[in-house]
Amino acid sequence: MPFTATVMTMFPEAFPGPLGVSMIGTAWKEADLWRLETLDIRAFSKDKRGFLDDTPAGGGAGAVLKADVIASALDSLELDGRPLLYMSARGRPLTQARVREWSKAPGIVVLCGRFEGVDQRVLDARGFEEVSVGDAVLAGGEAAAMVVIEACVRLAPGVLGNIESTLEESFEDGLLEHPQYTRPRTFEGLDIPEVLLSGDHKKVDQWRRSMREETTRERRPDLWEKHLANQQAKGGPKTGKPKEK
Repeated sequence: MPFTATVMTMFPEAFPGPLGVSMIGTAWKEADLWRLETLDIRAFSKDKRGFLDDTPAGGGAGAVLKADVIASALDSLELDGRPLLYMSARGRPLTQARVREWSKAPGIVVLCGRFEGVDQRVLDARGFEEVSVGDAVLAGGEAAAMVVIEACVRLAPGVLGNIESTLEESFEDGLLEHPQYTRPRTFEGLDIPEVLLSGDHKKVDQWRRSMREETTRERRPDLWEKHLANQQAKGGPKTGKPKEK
């Protein structure tokens, strides 16, 4: 079976969105290299008016999605060992390492919250893992779910065509990606770095490595410190200064 992503949402019409375009969309709609399903959780409301939510216990503004509704929706699915993910600003940060782990599963089931969130009891009882795509709050989990699904399915065999294109991407070895250039050689007075036009593959590799280190050190000091610690643990260089360009 192809990698299957099932989205539990109040708004199934939000999908596929960007998941339906470019190579990922072709891999889904034409090649059947991965599958996308949506489950409308509104269909599982036990309320005559179709309500899915109620006021927060303890008082306060907003509404909370009810545990019994979410449980009924989830219990209607064939999980097949797929991880259960709940998109939440309070979740653990999304990382490429976690994406690689999920991409090896038969698929994922993603719950999209709304309002003030979901009753914690169903998250605990059913074993959902809370996942955050950044330090910002969204109106609902649908956009975040698309981020997670795209990150996973692009790693599915055949989706990108050449899997080697993912090997030097940001985060794959703890570093951010190096800058990219293409023709024209000069753009608004800015030239492509000469080393990239030299034809010397060793120098190009050295330059790219240097730029990856410099970019990571300047933009993500948290990742840089982890990278240095990993290098030292492997007996690598103990300097925090990247190679000269």
